[in-house]
Amino acid sequence: MSLKITKAGILDTVQDTGRYGFQHLGINPGGAIDHFSASLANALLGKDFNAPVIELHFPASTFLFQQACVVCLTGADFMPCINDVPITLQQPFFVNTNAVLQFKSVKKGARCYLSLLNELKIQKWLGSYSTNLKAGAGGYKGRRLEKEDELPFTSRQLPAMNTNSFMPLPWRYNDPIIVSNELEFIPGNEWDWLDVKSQTYFLNNGFAIMPASDRMGYRLQGEKLLQQNKQQLVSSAVSFGTVQLLPAGQLIVLMADHQTTGGYPRIGHVISAHLSKLAQMKPGDEIKFVMTTQGKAEEKYAAQQEHLSRLQNTCNLKMQNWLHAH
Repeated sequence: MSLKITKAGILDTVQDTGRYGFQHLGINPGGAIDHFSASLANALLGKDFNAPVIELHFPASTFLFQQACVVCLTGADFMPCINDVPITLQQPFFVNTNAVLQFKSVKKGARCYLSLLNELKIQKWLGSYSTNLKAGAGGYKGRRLEKEDELPFTSRQLPAMNTNSFMPLPWRYNDPIIVSNELEFIPGNEWDWLDVKSQTYFLNNGFAIMPASDRMGYRLQGEKLLQQNKQQLVSSAVSFGTVQLLPAGQLIVLMADHQTTGGYPRIGHVISAHLSKLAQMKPGDEIKFVMTTQGKAEEKYAAQQEHLSRLQNTCNLKMQNWLHAH
C-alpha cells in the first residue's frame, strides 16, 4: 500500500540527513534543511535518524493513507489535521486506513517533517534518499511530490484500533520555549577582510531574510559591508551555514542545497547546533549574529546529538512496548 498525494504542495520532497562524500565531484550533501527536526521525527518513532522523511513547505500536500500506519510530525506548525481534527506535533499517531492528513495554515516555522514507522520503499542514490532537484535524482523520482503520486511503504503488523481516523500514542516531546533570533557563528577565513566598521555593524545589528531565498541560500538585507582591501578569493570549499559577502556588500547564508565551492569571502559559519533555528526562519525574519568559538560550537553540537540519541533509545523502547501491548 502507499501514501497518496491528493493535493500537491508548493515544494514537498523526500529527504534524509544528506548525501556525503561526493562534494569533490560537485554533488552537494543536500538533505533536510532542518536536520534536528527531521532526526527528531524519526527518533520519536524509535527509528534511525537517517531514515527518509517528507519535508513540507506551506502550502503543503494533502495525504491519503491507503494503509494504516504510525506517523510523527515535527518542525514547523502548519496546523495539521487528520480528517479535519487537529493533531499535535512531536507526538506519534496511529493513523487508520483512508484517513486524510492536511495542513490548514502557518502558525510558526518554515519546514515541517513527516516520518512513517513503516519504511518508504524508495531507492537510494549515491547512498542517500535525499532528493537532489537540480540533478533530478534521489527521493521520489528526483523531484518534488505532485498530485496523484503514490509513495509505497512496507507492510507492517500493527494493532487493530477501534478508531475511525487516528489515535495519539502515549508519549510526546516538549520543546524548551526559547524565543530568540540570535545565531551563533564562528569567524570564517576571510573575517579579517571586513573593515572594522563593517565588523562592528555585523556584530551589533540585525539582518532581514529577503524573499529571494530558497534551499540554496538565504539572502540577507542590511547596511552595505565593505572590505578593507581589494583581495579576491580563489574558489574555495563552503558548507551549510557559511556566510558569504557578495560583491554588492550584502550577505548570503548558504543552506542545504548550497554549491560545493564558492569565490566570495567567507566571513563566518553558523554553528551546527543553530542550523535548525536558521532553517525555521522565513523571509522577513531578522537574524542577529553572535560570535563564539569552535570549542563551544562543538560542545553544543555534541550535547544536541546526545540528547537526540537518548530520546531515540527511549522512544524505541516505548514503541516496542506499545506494539506488544496492543
